[in-house]
Amino acid sequence: MIGLNRRTFLKGAGASGATCALASLLPGSLAALENKHLKGMGKDIASICEMCSTRCPISARVIEGKNVFISGNKAAKAFGGKVCARGGAGHSLLYDPQRIVKPLKRVGERGEGKWAEISWDEAYRLIADNLNKIKKEYGPEAVAFSSKSGSQEKHLFHLATAFGSPNTFTHASTCPGGYEIAAKAIFGTKVKRDLSNSKYIINFGHNLYEGINMSETRGMMAAQMDKGAKLVVFEPRFSIVADKADEWYAIRPGTDVAVALALCHVLIEDNLYDKAFVARYVEGFEAFAAEVKAYTPEWAETISDVPAKDIRRIAHEYAAKAPHAVVDFGHRATFTTEEFEMRRALYAANVLIGNLECKGGIYIGQKPADYNKLAGEDVAPVLGKPGIKDMPKPQAKRIDQVEEQYAMMWTSGGVYQTILDATLSAVPYQLHGWVMSRTNPMQTLTDRARVVETLKKLDFVAVCDVYISETAAYADVILPESTYLERDEEIADKSGKNPAYYVRQRVVETLGDTKPSWQIFKDVGVAMGLGEFYPWDNMETLQMLQVNRDTDLLRRIKDEGFVSFGKPLMLRDAKMVADFTKAYPSARPMDDDGTYASALTFKTPSGKIELSSAKVEAMAPGRGVIKFREVTLKKADELYFIQGKVAVHTNGATHNVPMLASLMSDNAVWVHPVTAGKLGISNGDPIRLTSSVGTEEGHALVTPGIRQDTVFAYMGFGSKNKELVRATGKGIHCGNLLPHVTAPVCGMTVHTTGVTLAKR
Repeated sequence: MIGLNRRTFLKGAGASGATCALASLLPGSLAALENKHLKGMGKDIASICEMCSTRCPISARVIEGKNVFISGNKAAKAFGGKVCARGGAGHSLLYDPQRIVKPLKRVGERGEGKWAEISWDEAYRLIADNLNKIKKEYGPEAVAFSSKSGSQEKHLFHLATAFGSPNTFTHASTCPGGYEIAAKAIFGTKVKRDLSNSKYIINFGHNLYEGINMSETRGMMAAQMDKGAKLVVFEPRFSIVADKADEWYAIRPGTDVAVALALCHVLIEDNLYDKAFVARYVEGFEAFAAEVKAYTPEWAETISDVPAKDIRRIAHEYAAKAPHAVVDFGHRATFTTEEFEMRRALYAANVLIGNLECKGGIYIGQKPADYNKLAGEDVAPVLGKPGIKDMPKPQAKRIDQVEEQYAMMWTSGGVYQTILDATLSAVPYQLHGWVMSRTNPMQTLTDRARVVETLKKLDFVAVCDVYISETAAYADVILPESTYLERDEEIADKSGKNPAYYVRQRVVETLGDTKPSWQIFKDVGVAMGLGEFYPWDNMETLQMLQVNRDTDLLRRIKDEGFVSFGKPLMLRDAKMVADFTKAYPSARPMDDDGTYASALTFKTPSGKIELSSAKVEAMAPGRGVIKFREVTLKKADELYFIQGKVAVHTNGATHNVPMLASLMSDNAVWVHPVTAGKLGISNGDPIRLTSSVGTEEGHALVTPGIRQDTVFAYMGFGSKNKELVRATGKGIHCGNLLPHVTAPVCGMTVHTTGVTLAKR
């Protein structure tokens, strides 16, 4: 073991001299520590990455007491035993001198950047006193709780429920909510893509070669390179996924739904759809078919700029590869107020060719209990849950329950941006407090000025994070969370075509005075007088409850890190079903066609796939049937402004991580040469973007890889608080240009707007 002093830390983080100087002055930062030691918890530790929301299985080990080497877990075959650039850079987050490793309290005005180190006990007292005061004066519902989706949300939301607040929110309405709610409406549950076995892939801006999901990215690469799958991309810019496509169409921003509906039109009108599948599994086909009859490729061309002859040809090519073909339904597209209809249209194009539960199509993941029922035996263990007696049920309505149309979002992450409405306008009632865990609304929500106004108005704000993020800079108390390399967490379900579990484990001993978020929110709960709702002492107790005290199972999951059970199964694939029934003698008998097609059920009101939905119609009149509605995203003299993900960063979270900041610290604005020429702009010139809500300054990247009427920037850059030294003032801040607009039904924030462009 080697001692690490401040110089060693700074050298390991690759920080510049200017960065080091400021970081060493920041109270509570890792740079302030002296003579700390790095100690590994074992030779090779299986764990889970946290550098993005995919959370890939990893293996990590300490190298000569100086560094942590991170690789993929080879047991997770779909991930290829690999990590991306973000995952490989996780060790520089661990060593970053700008990390906060002591609790901090605000000693100046909100956002002023004045902090003082405090003890954990004082931090807990401040939070308990302030939240209990708000509860006494205004009720527990006056406090909102928001978290990054995943492991962090469970314990924060448990605290919220124990406290009595119904107002819990993930980042759903800023990213995955559209396609998740659309799937809920059509299938009654989430569905997955089997890209690795697909023979034809139609993509609407889901850039898996930049917004990397390791298993899906590798799957699509394998389909293209090894199996000759054709990839067709509709996207306004020449992204990396467009570059790797067989065909790219520079679609007009916001018109994805028109092309998707035109594809459905051709599939139906030219009798290319799977009639037997539709008759057996689909509700509302007739109403949908009647609606799309008018949505011809010729009509779509006038709206989207995609040639009608190509839409028609692509529909025929796609149907010819059925059911081993897929229309990718997410993540990214040019978000508009018609996000819900666009995602439903993409799902409809899959449903029409009957690709559900078929190789190369879409499928519903196999959870352990359902898998065991099909097998007729306990192939996969079913995780237990800690039993908590008399857990209170919040009495007040959620703040996003103002409109019934958002009902499906209330239990799916919530309409996050209603926190702003409730704080600034008391709709439906006044919020007074906000507790956050690893979420950064200052970057991820729209209209940054409105977020600032919200944070300044609240009585109390507490943030749990590893940095003083752009949002944490406005907190009253900052709780330093241990990095993912320093904490243990519950066993997590990673099931796909068969059940699978994995677990996060500490790789190194904790640096500084940080704690895992589960411990933080348990301690906060105890300080608030809610100890009765925490009948566990530590993480191992929780893990033992999960495995129903099966110590051998727990040890196996910890040793291997990723454990898969049984054989892969898709219900309408005869070979998979044959292999399954051969492996399990007591398995459900096969249908006459050699599949489990009769076992395919849906958690919708009709019990079928709903291309038209009475439930949605009741929630949002006029929206039961998928249809096109024209949207206005910009004025005539403006350009479309769109954003996207980049391979070396994660949304608003990683731009200050040393290695990743050195790889990419700025987000130049993509401008077409013709547009640039009209404005006298050359490559690299300083430019200014102005929207209805804000102005941002950056630099131009003049490229033919963007439509003439559109400009593009990668999101997450342009931080405006001085604590994030590597990210502050670097590039444009997308959220500062996007107005506060919410899409119907799914509650998504709208990430497309109009801007004017000028040379500075």
